[in-house]
Amino acid sequence: QVQLVESGGGLVQAGGSLRLSCAASGRTFSSYVMDWFRQAPGKEREFVASISLSGGRTSYADRVKGRFTISRDNARNTVYLQMNRLKPEDTAVYYCAATSRYRGWDSPLAIDYWGQGTQVTVSS
Repeated sequence: QVQLVESGGGLVQAGGSLRLSCAASGRTFSSYVMDWFRQAPGKEREFVASISLSGGRTSYADRVKGRFTISRDNARNTVYLQMNRLKPEDTAVYYCAATSRYRGWDSPLAIDYWGQGTQVTVSS
């Protein structure tokens, strides 16, 4: 069992930056590939980024590539999402997620554990 708690969301102007954190409980954090998803009002939950067990491989949705960076600290049981050059269309609830295998892209159906989400709002 893994419990995930996100933090770091908030309101930011377009062009600004935010850093999301996701703290995981349990001793098996390093056994899970970690993802970030997001869900805007009225839209489906979509994949944002993924990071492999050691952090050596990362992948991103095209919409965020070059602006967002995913990283992890296995000693702290934490995964991060650094978001730069934010746009109003990045407004969504952002979810941390754990899955068992690195695929480079994930469907929500592949996720084993979800966090509760943190709201990110980007004003124009």
